[in-house]
Amino acid sequence: MTGSPTRPGEPLAVYEIEGLSGDPELERLVRFAAELCGCPTALVSLVDETHQRFVAKVGLQANETPRSMSFCAHAMVENCVMEVPDARLDPRFCDNPLVTGAPHIRFYAGAPLVSPQGAPLGSVCVISPEPRVALSDHQRSGLTVLADAVMSRLEARRVLLTKQAWEEAAEADPAASEKRFRVLADAMPQMVWSTRPDGYHDYYNARWYEFTGARPGDTEGNGWNGQFHPDDQAHAWDLWRRSLETGEPYEVEYRLRRFDGQYRWTLGRALPIRDEHGKITRWFGTCTEIHEQRLLSEDKDLVSRELSHRIKNIFQVIGSMIRLSSRGEPTLKAYGLKLSEQVTALGRAYDYVRVQEGTSAMTLQGMLREVFGAYNMNGVERVRIHGEEVFLSEHVMTPLALTFHELATNAAKYGALTSSTGTIDLTITRHDDLLQFEWEESGSLVLHSTERRGFGSELIAASIERQLGGRFTREWLPTGLKATATIPFVEDGAV
Repeated sequence: MTGSPTRPGEPLAVYEIEGLSGDPELERLVRFAAELCGCPTALVSLVDETHQRFVAKVGLQANETPRSMSFCAHAMVENCVMEVPDARLDPRFCDNPLVTGAPHIRFYAGAPLVSPQGAPLGSVCVISPEPRVALSDHQRSGLTVLADAVMSRLEARRVLLTKQAWEEAAEADPAASEKRFRVLADAMPQMVWSTRPDGYHDYYNARWYEFTGARPGDTEGNGWNGQFHPDDQAHAWDLWRRSLETGEPYEVEYRLRRFDGQYRWTLGRALPIRDEHGKITRWFGTCTEIHEQRLLSEDKDLVSRELSHRIKNIFQVIGSMIRLSSRGEPTLKAYGLKLSEQVTALGRAYDYVRVQEGTSAMTLQGMLREVFGAYNMNGVERVRIHGEEVFLSEHVMTPLALTFHELATNAAKYGALTSSTGTIDLTITRHDDLLQFEWEESGSLVLHSTERRGFGSELIAASIERQLGGRFTREWLPTGLKATATIPFVEDGAV
């Protein structure tokens, strides 16, 4: 391993960003950022004293630009996502060569990348050559989640690089490596610790004692656990024992008692050091305070849950208004009932997506089980789902929920579900860049087709063909309706 030395004022040095180019995890994150925000360009940009470097990118050829041209140098010092609706109208950027010339930036949005010690490193950003008003709340929140994921990847790399440096130093000069390690560890802003192969803690750096107020020797052996909040001790012990038994990396969040008695949220990580035979010779770990980030995340979760509750109530109110409004109009009663059922299906799909908030994608089969729940009751599965589990981004869920709710409703009125023995099989298949759905009904009492293109047909066409850019066909076989939908599919979801 070749690495650049860490110098004051250079927080990026500990990550050795030169080796991050082409990192598959970061590339996957920027592709999803572009899809999430509907922008052709997305970047992970890390900014040093003179340049901004794009360690992951989509929709851009350049690998770096001077810092003087950097939008991200502004975004990384913000406390939230920075948005520039039209760079031509922003005095900070209107004369920027990236605005007046290629790639002709108009819209920009960037979520800051900040180290656990509070040092601004860069941003995860999306760029468009077309002006935009703003991101949606969902897109803004998603960009922040992606920035957190990038920082987790960078921190994992830092720990790994430190572990490798330890191994190389020990192999080159065992006598001097211990002294060099202690000098390096005491200079680090994180709390650093090391243990014997059996997990006995025999070393902590100066930062540990400064933070905890413990005296040297007090936390050796198993004494470290006493510094944790009582409610977190058992969980931390369980994870540590598991790592010792399996050799798997150790990672846990817990509340660590500070010298003033206050408990602060901390991220603990450790990796094993192995000899040439694979035997663990030591464990090397760090503790990083994440208290402010944790509280901010909890506040976001609280706001998200409250927003989710209010939106669910809106779905219910809209459904009730439709039913009440159409009740007094006989000609609108059937239409009102149908529309109310569609609103209810949307509410169920939305509820499922919100439960899994914080992930980049949701399981399609999980959402469909929610939509078909009314037909699969008392242990009887009338609508059966086959095929591999598929993960799709949230914006694909709504049109699919509407499509399959419409098909199930029609089956209950005119098709297989009018019979107590009728069933439906939905098969989901991936074909490279396509996702195919085959809907087959059997045991129907009413087997007929209609050429009339009603509201339901228009809804399916709008969902599959216009929103998702796919294709939908249907045919009536002697056994019942068979419908096929095909939509584009990429690694992180349909587009």
